[in-house]
Amino acid sequence: RMTSNQHLVSLARKIAPKRDWQDLVLPQDAIAQLQELCQQVRHRTQVYTNWGFDRHLSLGKGVIALFTGESGTGKTLSAEILAKELGLELYQVDLSLVVSKYIGETEKNLSRVFSEAQASNAILLFDEADALFGKRSDIKDAHDRYANIETNYLLQRVETYEGVIILTTNLSKNIDPAFTRRLHFSIEFPFPNEYHRLKIWQRMFPSQAPVSNEVDYEFLADRFKIAGGNIKNVVTAAAFRAAAAGGTIEMSHIILSLKREYHKLGKVCERTEFEPYYDLTI
Repeated sequence: RMTSNQHLVSLARKIAPKRDWQDLVLPQDAIAQLQELCQQVRHRTQVYTNWGFDRHLSLGKGVIALFTGESGTGKTLSAEILAKELGLELYQVDLSLVVSKYIGETEKNLSRVFSEAQASNAILLFDEADALFGKRSDIKDAHDRYANIETNYLLQRVETYEGVIILTTNLSKNIDPAFTRRLHFSIEFPFPNEYHRLKIWQRMFPSQAPVSNEVDYEFLADRFKIAGGNIKNVVTAAAFRAAAAGGTIEMSHIILSLKREYHKLGKVCERTEFEPYYDLTI
């Protein structure tokens, strides 16, 4: 595993799993499917070897999962939790290093990724998977032909890989149907509703963080329709503002951080949305 890791890090980023199930806020059905995925990995030896299913399956003995949903809804977080739960290493494949404009280089890079990951029994995470697992196109020129060859090669490697592959995308319709037929799990990560946003706000603050009792979690969940990833950004920024001020995390720190996050998202800070805290200053 140590030898394989040295090769993998040249094409993928190792993620050290730190979070667990209590950090994940999703509908119960999505959590149930994630737990079923864990069960399938844990009991592979019993089913394939002890029960003899291995004789009926020459390919497709790994676990391939597609996580679909908008950015910040918990897809990468879930992959991290699965890795920690299963005691496996998690590598996020860097598409900028894998995909090459030179003919044949992409296949070589992918071959290295799958071979080294197989040796170390690692979970492979392909973020924005539609860029690599996209639909094959009609052949109009040489570029289309080689792009389709890359997709065909990827199909073969996915099917022969006996570990866990997680694909994440917010454009599931762009995934080639040949890949979707090979999926063992397709889990949707919906945009959080008010109930789930409330849980995210409450859980995002660590127990040891000095949070003011006046922080209005219900107000934050009701007024601001943002994903968990954005809430994490807001909470972290508010914590730094509070630390710089030398005090507790107040509603004023959160409101200012929300305004900054809205600017990043290109959203307008409507007074009616922020009232009665719009003019709150640090």
